[in-house]
Amino acid sequence: MRPTPLRLAIVTETYPPEINGVAMTVGRMVSGLAARGHQVDLIRPRQQGDSAAADTMLVAGLSLPRYPDLRFGLPAGRRLLKRWRENRPDLVVAVTEGPLGWSALQAARRLGIPAISEFHTNFHSYSAHYGMAWLMRPVRGYLRHFHNRNLATLVPSEDVRARLDGQGFGHLQVVSRGVDTALFDPARRSSELRRTWGAGDATQVVAYVGRMAAEKNLPLVQAAFREMRAIRPDSKLLWVGDGPERSALQASHPQHLFAGMRRGEDLASHYASADIFLFPSTTETYGNVTVEAMASGLGVVAYRYAAAATHIRHHESGLTADFDQREQFIEQARYAASYPSVMRELGRAARQVALQLGWDAVVARFEEVAHAALARAAGN
Repeated sequence: MRPTPLRLAIVTETYPPEINGVAMTVGRMVSGLAARGHQVDLIRPRQQGDSAAADTMLVAGLSLPRYPDLRFGLPAGRRLLKRWRENRPDLVVAVTEGPLGWSALQAARRLGIPAISEFHTNFHSYSAHYGMAWLMRPVRGYLRHFHNRNLATLVPSEDVRARLDGQGFGHLQVVSRGVDTALFDPARRSSELRRTWGAGDATQVVAYVGRMAAEKNLPLVQAAFREMRAIRPDSKLLWVGDGPERSALQASHPQHLFAGMRRGEDLASHYASADIFLFPSTTETYGNVTVEAMASGLGVVAYRYAAAATHIRHHESGLTADFDQREQFIEQARYAASYPSVMRELGRAARQVALQLGWDAVVARFEEVAHAALARAAGN
């Protein structure tokens, strides 16, 4: 028996068609909740060409510095107070911690509406990658204050829960993420696409998929690939994505393959047409690209935390290195290049793991946490 349907106000500063893990996750959650009978009032920044649906409130936004395709929402407290007085939600869900999210929590508090929040991005960890390590402590303090005023904070994995718990965050609840295994599927492998890369059937294609930015530890992708290419000289390095580091990377490495931003089936075909996936980022809360690569049947090399720690068993469904241990990561990349048949087996095993990560279970877990938060509010 499904829980009682809720009226949910979901406030987010990123949403499809923006391409990032948070936008994808929120989009899937909104559609999943609606499919299960919940009423969702979506509040988000206006995007180019937007027109508001009846169940969506669009607000003004500004582009993020160095990320012109991403926006944050400006405060909208007065509009939210009016909207929620006229059509009161059961629960406010603050997905992001920007000005829009903060104003939503303020409005919810003024109206006595219960609220929960979600922790998706390690913003406090990013500062060290942009020469502003001194900001780490104040940003973490802001995030802690933002989340601790709510009935619950949703985190995507147990290791994130443990880390935030140690930093003074409270009421943490794990709500994982799913992966679309019908979209991300080894069957989308394309010999024709590989030919456009100059890759034959036996060529080792190593892929990185994601934002091309300083916090993603991209120099380690290059270092690991150099070692792999020393073992397999015909290897190709495929970069899928965009970001502030792309132009410099492309200028300094014209021999690499730069596919740019890809979406939908095109993105899925790029995954499936590669052989090995390198993901050396140390700033993830989850890392959707890890499970997308697993669903696509790739042998994954990643650090043992976030999604990789949750879903990859070393030498059973992928290869992992201890967190932020550069030489270990490179060693695993060398192994991947040396034993292609083993990596194919690990990719097949990864696909089987991914098949268990459906979105229905994730949405059901969200429902459970939401109802528990409401029960706690009623008890107070």
